[in-house]
Amino acid sequence: MNEMTFQLHTGGGSCLYEQIYEHVKKEIREGKLLAGEKLPSTRFLAEYLQVARSTVDYAYGQLLSEGYIESRPCKGYFVCPIEELLLLEESVSGQEGSGDTAEEGRAVSAGGTGFLTAGEDAIDFSPFDIDMSGFPFGVWKKITKNILTYANSDLFARGESQGDEELRRTIVRYLHSSRGVNCRPEQVIVGAGNDYLLLLLEKILGRHVRIAMENPTYKRSYRMFQSFAYRIATVDMDEAGMRADKLKEAKVSAAYVMPSHQFPTGTVMPIGRRMELLKWADGEPDRYLIEDDYDSEFRFRGKPIPALQASDRHGRVIYIGTFSKAIAPAIRISFMVLPDKLLEKYRRDCSFYSCTVSRIDQSILNEFIRDGYFERHLNKMRKIYQAKHELLLECLQPMRKDFLISGENAGLHLLLTSGRGVPEEELVRKAAQKGLRVYGMSENMVEDAPDSATVLLGFGGLSEQEIRKGTELLRAAWEQ
Repeated sequence: MNEMTFQLHTGGGSCLYEQIYEHVKKEIREGKLLAGEKLPSTRFLAEYLQVARSTVDYAYGQLLSEGYIESRPCKGYFVCPIEELLLLEESVSGQEGSGDTAEEGRAVSAGGTGFLTAGEDAIDFSPFDIDMSGFPFGVWKKITKNILTYANSDLFARGESQGDEELRRTIVRYLHSSRGVNCRPEQVIVGAGNDYLLLLLEKILGRHVRIAMENPTYKRSYRMFQSFAYRIATVDMDEAGMRADKLKEAKVSAAYVMPSHQFPTGTVMPIGRRMELLKWADGEPDRYLIEDDYDSEFRFRGKPIPALQASDRHGRVIYIGTFSKAIAPAIRISFMVLPDKLLEKYRRDCSFYSCTVSRIDQSILNEFIRDGYFERHLNKMRKIYQAKHELLLECLQPMRKDFLISGENAGLHLLLTSGRGVPEEELVRKAAQKGLRVYGMSENMVEDAPDSATVLLGFGGLSEQEIRKGTELLRAAWEQ
């Protein structure tokens, strides 16, 4: 094991984890760390350098994602073979007039069209992007290989319509331990994304249901409900979320809520308001609350708040969650927990629908969660996102005299509201002129919001360098 003797510099412009990352990368590129050589453990290196272990974790995570090192379960980190990389670099460096860099060739984050300035990529503050640098590619490939190697014919047979029972059992255990959800495997339905689950829910609840939604809300769900011919009533919000008194006036039979982290406002619904909603649902025999718990894993202040379903004693909450936000967008696996009364309707009217997730993908996810990889991945990503979250708040500090910052307790975006009443359209336009993409609150409004002066700033898909540069450009754009 290479003990990696070097010193960190606290007076320079580079972060400590960047110095560790650059040192190890340089040692590998120059052949001083050989392929297959074991690196010091994160604990050992953190003690030697007198830094937090998370600092070393960040550095190793970046090296891992770029393919310089690999992680072997129960053994540690090892240098990857990079002969092809060295040959490629020599070939590129020998080409005359080739001034392209890896950063210049990087694509704009998925989901945004981007606004380009003088030859640079736009910095996209998308609230939907996530950081893929921490994804455990090695672990995922290992699980996939093992499953395909030892798979029998049963894995390629048609599975259960609700999803494989083993995965549903694993989801039940995870939900109970992490979110306090009380359910049985037979109540869980697995599907490829929330769109499929909402389509299935329409078959269960029936057509022409009158449903309440917050305003603003998650617009994709709103459009889905519109396509069902649901009659949608918007209900006002306050600092605690959807107002239960207004819900009573709306005369609806279902309400769509995001109590753990409302999108886009970032509101975390307190227990008192949750009890009011449950009391409303108990008022009539066929009233239900649809709880969308899309990113409850990422909370940065205080203890995690149990799901609304955890307080449901009379089967009034339909709980929906996804693994796309916590793992990767391509992991199109979501789940829905039905109350017993609706489960009977599903079995009677909808059980002939086939599960939309392949059994191979279900098996991979099941092992990823069951063997503790998912929990370790979440812990790692919480640290990464919290560091970005704190950096963004720090960089926005000089703007507090002109902007109110909110929604900073959880999730992967913040809200900025102009204290001078500058319209969001002007804020978005001026940001675009600097090569930045920000998102207006009105994009999430069910009804027109001509007086909106709020924009959303997502940070999940941005690097620390992009956050620093982006906020500097925002200040320059909005101080004009």
